[in-house]
Amino acid sequence: MESDMSNVSRTGKEEINNATSQTTFGKSVESQAQIQDAQASPHAGGEMLNIYRLEPIAAPDDPRWDNSPGHGTVVVAARTAGDARIVAAARELDFMEVDAAPAEDVTTVNASAFRDDKLYTVIEIERHRGDVTRGVLDGAIAVDTIRPVQSD
Repeated sequence: MESDMSNVSRTGKEEINNATSQTTFGKSVESQAQIQDAQASPHAGGEMLNIYRLEPIAAPDDPRWDNSPGHGTVVVAARTAGDARIVAAARELDFMEVDAAPAEDVTTVNASAFRDDKLYTVIEIERHRGDVTRGVLDGAIAVDTIRPVQSD
C-alpha cells in the first residue's frame, strides 16, 4: 500500500488516480466572460447576447429562501444561461461592501438565490441580440440581502 496522504484508492488494473482532472481553472465561458469584463470598459458592446428571464420556482415557504432572499422575476442580457445567473447575482450587494462576514467563501455572490437552480430557473426568451449591453434589463434586485454586523 502506498504511504501518501491521499484519500484516493486504487483497485484493479486501471491507471493511478491522482485526484486531478483535465479541466483548467478559468477556461469556462463564464470565467472568460468575467475576465473580459474586468478588462473592458463598462460601455463596451458589439457582442451578440441572449435575453434570459430568471423566475423563482421554489415555493414561498421553501427554507432555501431564508438564506437567499428572492427578487421576483428578472430579465437579463447575457452570453449563456449560466452567465445570466452571474449577471443577476452581480447586482446584489456583496458582503465586502458592508460590515458583515461571509458564510463559506470570500464573497457572498455564490450564495445568491439566482445561482441556486432549486430557487430560480433560467428561460431563454431571445437570441443573438446585438443592440443590448450585458446586464439587467428588467426587474428590481434589492441590495438589502445582507445584514450588517450590529454592535451590542
